[in-house]
Amino acid sequence: MSFFSLTSVCSSLAVKSTSLTVQLGFQSNESNGFPGGFVSSLKKTKIKKFSIACSSSTTDPLLVKAARGDPVSRPPAWMMRQAGRYMAAYRKLAEKHPSFRERSETTDLIVEISLQPWDAFRPDGVIIFSDILTPLPAFGVPFDIEEVKGPVIQSPIRSQDGLRALHPIDLEKLHFVGESLKILRQEVGDHAAVLGFVGAPWTIATYMVEGGTTRTYTTIKSMCHTAPNLLRALLSHLTKAISEYIIYQVESGAHCIQIFDSWGGQLPPDVWEQWSMPYITEIVSVVRTKYPKTPLVLYINGNGGLLERMKGTGVDVIGLDWTVDMADGRQRLGNDISVQGNVDPAYLFSPLPAVTEEIQRVVKCAGTRGHILNLGHGVLVGTPEEAVAHFFEVTKSLKYESSSENQAMEESKF
Repeated sequence: MSFFSLTSVCSSLAVKSTSLTVQLGFQSNESNGFPGGFVSSLKKTKIKKFSIACSSSTTDPLLVKAARGDPVSRPPAWMMRQAGRYMAAYRKLAEKHPSFRERSETTDLIVEISLQPWDAFRPDGVIIFSDILTPLPAFGVPFDIEEVKGPVIQSPIRSQDGLRALHPIDLEKLHFVGESLKILRQEVGDHAAVLGFVGAPWTIATYMVEGGTTRTYTTIKSMCHTAPNLLRALLSHLTKAISEYIIYQVESGAHCIQIFDSWGGQLPPDVWEQWSMPYITEIVSVVRTKYPKTPLVLYINGNGGLLERMKGTGVDVIGLDWTVDMADGRQRLGNDISVQGNVDPAYLFSPLPAVTEEIQRVVKCAGTRGHILNLGHGVLVGTPEEAVAHFFEVTKSLKYESSSENQAMEESKF
């Protein structure tokens, strides 16, 4: 059965065993492990400056190649929130360091937490343990994280006076991010991609205007009409700061950057096109000018109505959430852009054969080129570590058919 023969096959696929050999056109990949004993002692790690590769290389990690749409032997895989509370090692560390700000702003702790899933599962991507709000104090916005309420900004920006309190981003105040990325790059080498990330201007602005988390977004949405110039000025300031922050992460060792427009999906598509898309597009343009070969991923929660517009930002990879059918998403986006996702995180609470079947379905629908396997959202609290391990084991057992001529023919059929 061809990989791209019928879209309907993707949604109706039923696999009776955990073998991926015949029905998906895969071959078993017996050499799926990484070199043993790779993790070194952090105390012995020497931080060095990285010469950022700006052209494709055979030594690039699998994830980077897939993000660029280069031929790969299998889909690379990582998980959003792959370091976090579902892991016993993380919970034990959090007992000793109960402050999230401490855990996400202390180099040694960032590195240790970021490497916990690497040590346990060997994913193809190691994302820095951080938060989209981490850079706020570096451009003049202090915030706290309260146990129940989450992030709280005591002085929301809703006036020109608030806007004047902002200043250009001071990257020295984010030294722990740069230091951590350098160490992570040394720890995993080219055996996995080191991932940095940022929040998109609209999403960061929601926190800064609303004063924290919200379910309605009424204040910032009304500003689109009551104070559009103020909101545009805020978004423009954030665009410049986030662009510089991405470049800083790349120069510190990040192979790839994911942009989270977490609350972009709360906007109607035409409103997102006016109030979020132009600023993401500007960020992509700025970063691409300096580092044209660094893959940029865009993820929006609830993005089913935005896919074509997301592609218009110029990013390399579109992250699909779990509510979008992968076959539909691939058909709408085409084969000239990579996709990421999109197993429902709740599947990891299912029997392991069901997890295997869903991985098979998603991978089959995504195709043999330009796909990074991931969840459609972050790992849920309480997810069994056994299921996460199984997710990565299954992925590493896959192997695409190697004939480039057959692949070109199948893509033509699709």
